[in-house]
Amino acid sequence: MERRRVYFASDVHLGLDLNDPKDREARFVRFLRSIPPQETEALYLLGDIWDFWYEYRDVVPKGYVRVFAALMDLVDAGVKVTFFIGNHDIWAYGYFESMGIGVMRAPLQVEHGGVKFCLAHGDGLGPGMLGYKFMNAVFRCRPVQWLFSLLHPWIAFRLGYGWSRHNRLARGEEYVFGGESEPLYRWAVSYARTHSVDCFIFGHLHTRVDMRLPSGQRFMVMKDWISSSPYLYFDGTSVREGITINME
Repeated sequence: MERRRVYFASDVHLGLDLNDPKDREARFVRFLRSIPPQETEALYLLGDIWDFWYEYRDVVPKGYVRVFAALMDLVDAGVKVTFFIGNHDIWAYGYFESMGIGVMRAPLQVEHGGVKFCLAHGDGLGPGMLGYKFMNAVFRCRPVQWLFSLLHPWIAFRLGYGWSRHNRLARGEEYVFGGESEPLYRWAVSYARTHSVDCFIFGHLHTRVDMRLPSGQRFMVMKDWISSSPYLYFDGTSVREGITINME
C-alpha cells in the first residue's frame, strides 16, 4: 500500500498542570495510535509537545512512556517522525535522535505528494517582538544552557515548570490572531516571495487559523490540545482537519 498520508500536531503541552493533564496525554497517545503506519509517510510534531523539557547528559524528564512507545512504534513501522523545537521544549540534545526521531530547530520546507510545505513552530518569526527574541536567544545560548545544567534536576525541573505556569496558556488568556498584521503571517508573506510554497503550517499561537496569503498560498495555524485534540493530515491531495475529541 502506498504511503500517502502526512500528519501534523502541535502544542500538546504535556506536563502542564491545567485542566486534566492525564486526559490530555491519553488523548495524544490515542491520536498517535490512530495513525495507520502502512498508509503514512510522515508525522510532524510542530513544537511545544512538552510544556517543559530539559535533557541532561544522563537524565531526561520522567514519564511519558506511552507517548514514546507510540512514537517508537511509528518509527519502527517506517513512518518518518520529525520533532520541531518549540519555545517550551527547547533543550533537546540528542535523546530524540537516539530513537530515530528527527529534530528541527528552524523552519523546514518539504514536499509530499507534489505539494510544497513550509513547517515551523512559529515562535520568533516575523518583525518586532524584540523582547521575546532576546529572551529566546538567551535560552538558546550554550553558556546559559551549560550553567543551567549545573543545577540539580530536582531544582531545574521545578524552576522550569514554575516558569511555564506563568505563560499565557496557563493563565487562560485567549490569543487574538492579528490577521494580516500578525508577525507570523507577515513572515510567511515575505518567505513566499522568494520560495515556492503551497502551504504553511505552524503552531505556537494556540488558535486555529486557515486563510490564504495574497499570493494564494494556504496559511494554517493549529490550536493547542488543552480542551480538544486538533491535528491536521494530508491525504495525498489536500490538507484536512482531523476529528477533534472533546474532553468530557
